[in-house]
Amino acid sequence: MDFRAEYSKKLATPDEAAALVKSGDWVEYGNGVTFASLCDAALARRRDELYDVKIRGQIMYGPIRAVECDPTGEHFCYNSWHASAYERSLMDRGAAYYSPMVFRNLAWYHREFLRVDVAFVCAAPMDRHGYFNLSVSTGTALDMIGRAGKIVLEINPRLPKVYGAFNESIHISDVAMVVEGHSDEVPTVGHKTPSAEDVAIANHILPYICDGATLQLGIGGTPDALGTVLAGSGLRDLGMHTELCTDGFLDLYRAGVLTNRRKSLFPGKGVFGIATGSRELYDWLDENPGVISLPISYVNDPQVIACMDNFISLNSCVAVDLYGQISSESAGLRHISGTGGQVDFLTGASMSRGGKAFICLASSRVGKDGQRRSNIVPHFCGEIITSPRSQAYYIATENGVANLAGRSSWERAELLVSLAHPDFREELIKAAGEQRIWRRSNKR
Repeated sequence: MDFRAEYSKKLATPDEAAALVKSGDWVEYGNGVTFASLCDAALARRRDELYDVKIRGQIMYGPIRAVECDPTGEHFCYNSWHASAYERSLMDRGAAYYSPMVFRNLAWYHREFLRVDVAFVCAAPMDRHGYFNLSVSTGTALDMIGRAGKIVLEINPRLPKVYGAFNESIHISDVAMVVEGHSDEVPTVGHKTPSAEDVAIANHILPYICDGATLQLGIGGTPDALGTVLAGSGLRDLGMHTELCTDGFLDLYRAGVLTNRRKSLFPGKGVFGIATGSRELYDWLDENPGVISLPISYVNDPQVIACMDNFISLNSCVAVDLYGQISSESAGLRHISGTGGQVDFLTGASMSRGGKAFICLASSRVGKDGQRRSNIVPHFCGEIITSPRSQAYYIATENGVANLAGRSSWERAELLVSLAHPDFREELIKAAGEQRIWRRSNKR
């Protein structure tokens, strides 16, 4: 096959690509870092001739023109697997919907149950063999778009090329159209400066991490900041096996802490599914033989995670109640984030020999009204439960770490009260008594 001739034959304008979409179609947008903004804008221009077009995506940084142009939702309906701050703002105004999921099952959902008529995603320029690298979306891209009726690639020359074992590339023969002209810089996410609470949480967790441990950092500012703190910890030869690669891992690498030498799977190589962060992070991942991207269905498989000794999982949440239930997706009924891989890694790390799974949160927060509120609550009132109490493991706040595994209801209440902000401990004890989970023999 003459790949360049095939490429030329399939080269199209954004408007020609958008013309593939029909009313009632399901359209896949993939991940925010590889968002095809030209095709999205062209689809938005067709608003008045299209109805009930459903769009799927995740961790989008915006704006999504097809959503913004249609305030009634009559023409386009956007659905997110995991909400960024931008997608959360869409949900706040009723312009988007969340799709509940367990991240490792994303490929299964698409393979067995979901329809994709047209897919629009960005990729790196075609190589001499006719392949396009799917870059920092490798972990999910082909699982989301591979069975689409028509696949359109929007070329972004600024995307890093990442190595993988499978699913990191797509061939020109599998593509319906190629769109050039993408001029947007790759979306970047600011690296959070560790707060005093982040530093305290990291210092409480440090004694539980040994040299040679393999590390996963979840999405959100706190796990990313913890990576930065761990970079100065004195630990050695940590490994990376994570669904999301962020600047926290780059900090660990630059400090000489992340070597991947002692990993039992892919020794010498850091493994990730998707990546988001700074330009420096993308430059580090670009054609780096020491880092590979693999499908989330593999990276997040608890059986795979369990094969690595001393696996340490660090994730964050919105709140925990005195029963040990963990909410990472909502504040009340307001949608905040998503399940992501928290359940995957909580399960896998607990199966690993020497493994530990930590859910991290500041014990309290100060709202816009200036009032301090506890993030450890008596019981939930409508919040979405991400991880059930039966799977709760280590909970960490700036006040300490508690292992809830195998603990009874009264033990959990005592441990969680000890992690709470001092201002709220007495009222939590009172609530625990009313909920009949506080021991009468406890003198407090």
